[in-house]
Amino acid sequence: MPAGLRELKKQQTRQAISDTATRLFLERGFEAVTIAEIAAAAQVAKMTVTNYFPRKEDLALDHHETFTAALARTVASRADGESALAALRREFLAAVERHDPAIGFTGRDFARMIADSAGLTARLRELHDQREDALARTLAAETSAAPGDLTPRAAAALLTTAHRTLFQHAMDLALEGEGDQEIAAAVTRSARQVFGLLDASLADYAVRGERS
Repeated sequence: MPAGLRELKKQQTRQAISDTATRLFLERGFEAVTIAEIAAAAQVAKMTVTNYFPRKEDLALDHHETFTAALARTVASRADGESALAALRREFLAAVERHDPAIGFTGRDFARMIADSAGLTARLRELHDQREDALARTLAAETSAAPGDLTPRAAAALLTTAHRTLFQHAMDLALEGEGDQEIAAAVTRSARQVFGLLDASLADYAVRGERS
């Protein structure tokens, strides 16, 4: 089989396993479903599931690699004259318009699945922490920070906390049964407030084309 077809087949298998797992989790709850049951329902070997998803939690939080890299990627690709804060605020508001699941537009059933699972809640905290680490590294590189300078780490903590707070806000609204349009309106207002709190300290930090 040509390499391109092999890769496509692997992607299709991975997606089929993820879709099957998510369906079972939503039907029965994350904790109640076993890897063996997912493998049987997806018609693959148990080892195939664990090869694609070494952690059970990542079957539900399937796009974790994209999630953890998103903030760092936005900062690294910011426009000339744009600060890290401005870039992240701009991209967040664009994600609200897209009703992007990565910022909390998950739907009530999915939000309930996470809220009801200690394992998924803990894994989500880990992903937020990994996202902060990735952003701190990018900010340090983008500002040519000296070794031991805590500014990039502190800025990453503030910026990631803003996103974490807004993510939870969107999830809470989903749990309350609000639709995407209502969530978008509420989160947009909250985003302007939350990001606005950071203007005094970070509006001029990590501006592309300037030394910070």
